[in-house]
Amino acid sequence: MRIGIFFGGPSREREISFAGGKTAFGHLDKSLFTAVPVFVDSFGRFIRLNPKWMYEKGIRSFYPPQSAPFSLYAESFPELRKSEIAPEIGERLQPEDFSSHFDFALLAMHGPDCEDGAIQGLLEWYRIPYSGPGIMGSAAGIDKILQNKMIARVNRQQKKTATLSYADWTGGDGKAIFERLKAELGLPIVIKAPHQGSSIGVSIIKNDSLDDFKKGVNQCFFRMEISAADWKQLSAQDRQEAAQKIAHLDEGIGYPVELVETSEYICHPLALIGALDACFEGKRATATLLSANAEEVILFEEFVEGQEFSCGCIQDPDGRYVALPPTEIVKVSEVFDFNSKYRPGATRKRIPIDTSFENNRRAQENVAEVAEGLGIDVCVRIDGFLTPGGDILLHDPNTIPGMSPTSLIFKQMAEIGLNVTQTITYFIRQSIRQRLNNGKDTVRLRAQLQALDRKISEGNRKFRPEQIRVVEATEEDFEQARAWWGEVNAEGKYRPVVILKLDGKFYRMTVPLMFREYIEDVRGVLEGAPDRLLEETRKKAIRITEFFGGSTNFDAEAIREGDWMTDR
Repeated sequence: MRIGIFFGGPSREREISFAGGKTAFGHLDKSLFTAVPVFVDSFGRFIRLNPKWMYEKGIRSFYPPQSAPFSLYAESFPELRKSEIAPEIGERLQPEDFSSHFDFALLAMHGPDCEDGAIQGLLEWYRIPYSGPGIMGSAAGIDKILQNKMIARVNRQQKKTATLSYADWTGGDGKAIFERLKAELGLPIVIKAPHQGSSIGVSIIKNDSLDDFKKGVNQCFFRMEISAADWKQLSAQDRQEAAQKIAHLDEGIGYPVELVETSEYICHPLALIGALDACFEGKRATATLLSANAEEVILFEEFVEGQEFSCGCIQDPDGRYVALPPTEIVKVSEVFDFNSKYRPGATRKRIPIDTSFENNRRAQENVAEVAEGLGIDVCVRIDGFLTPGGDILLHDPNTIPGMSPTSLIFKQMAEIGLNVTQTITYFIRQSIRQRLNNGKDTVRLRAQLQALDRKISEGNRKFRPEQIRVVEATEEDFEQARAWWGEVNAEGKYRPVVILKLDGKFYRMTVPLMFREYIEDVRGVLEGAPDRLLEETRKKAIRITEFFGGSTNFDAEAIREGDWMTDR
């Protein structure tokens, strides 16, 4: 089966999407599937990418051609919209021709246009089955304001929220708005951009500071105020750096921008520098930049004290919802923002939550109830808090979870015995199963599903000789062993086995242990008692594990030195 791996797109999360696309490209089961990389550029054009670019660090490394001193995305060059795609980059695809290139679309894209039902609707129109939730579940999963209302209807949770429109912000009294929100929500106040993922735009106002509040609100509206005094004291080099920073989607507001005072639509840093220079030639004290993709309404939430967690939820072959073991997010920094999510060492993950079995189970039950109630099928990851009083408060369903090899969804799937390659196969197979429910192209989809099921079953019965790798208990060796283990799993020719030498003993590693972040975490599992919640979850997911993993061995085996050389 040919799998079109869709990544990129116009959203602010396109680099996270590229990382997920690379994971899918590298870990797709080559005994079952053929990978077809499909890069979606800033203008929404579909490009069958030359596979060599899948090994680049980021999108700007290969597209579009760059000119010093700036590093920019394609939207800074609007003339490219109508230009031909360079052959060395790839081949442009039209949606009506998708079926000539791939049989299934694996979506690794995030944010507006990518997980809000838009791309899902396009694919359904052209009868291409795709991964993840359908149109309705995707639409519910993109809007944080709507989510809060729907989650409360499903599980009756109580959480204080408020909203603010752009017109009310720019035409109102900032101090009065702050005072009203403090009275309604108290301090701290959490501010969110409703249609953004990866915590982009999130800010927490802890202090009774109007300046901090204004900065946080403007950040969520993707609005930036620049003072003439600050701009004029910048050197030419500093102005270039400031204009470049806007292009960085994790910290800037992104091009194109509007210079509000003159209504100029600006795509390129040099044009912005010229426009600001001209703007400040007179007596104007400030200039306002607004992203072309700004939020119209932003969300405020009360700050919730408690243990922060994230919990995936999948479906068994019959469509029943199965919540995975929740992962506690232990923050090194105080705000779980974009940088703390993706910067190594900024957070620690603990599976399950460091609490009672009953609390962990209630978290799972809430997540499964909300996933089903919101109509989000196949897979979803829902974040939440366990408060000191024992309440479970959920928020931010993520319908296309991040897909780097160490993403939370892969860690949680590992706890039921599936590696990255097997998890991706699950996403594909279960998505085809759910597309059958749409009543479109049913006969062909059913045949496609049956053929894939046969191949998966045949693969489970096929003998694969072992490849052994013995590693020392160092973080560097363990990380390298994980990468090797993932590559061999994807090839489908051998069964990789990692033997860990720890404290003078040798252990045959299991799938869950291979996804532990640090050696000390591995040691904790080996020396500790079995976790009741993990055991219960594995039993609930046994049909999934047996079908996609072919094995249900979760206990690390202590062996004598050299015993791994014996044929097994």
